[in-house]
Amino acid sequence: VQLQASGGGLVQAGESLRLSCAVSGITCPIMGWYRQAPGKQRELVATISSGGTSNYADSVKGRFTISRDNRKNTVYLLMDSLKFEDTAVYYCNCKRQLTPVYTYWGHGTLVTVSS
Repeated sequence: VQLQASGGGLVQAGESLRLSCAVSGITCPIMGWYRQAPGKQRELVATISSGGTSNYADSVKGRFTISRDNRKNTVYLLMDSLKFEDTAVYYCNCKRQLTPVYTYWGHGTLVTVSS
């Protein structure tokens, strides 16, 4: 199983970035993005089911959009109006909550927002 994330980088506040995560070797009923800022715990950013139902953290609602392409087994995160506090390592996640339960993580991609 591999989760290959890409798209991170350095941007200025107010700009946009799009993250991608291609998954191979497993099917993901739920795909998502989490992030971990320096000195903080990993937190949920957004998730999306195979049927397209999405869920967002309050801090990103209205600014971030999660989407997925089931044929490509890829999840995306479009981040608009980025803020300094969005700076973090972003991890993609693939999970199944029914038996057999599993969860897999990507290696993380760094997003740095300069103020």
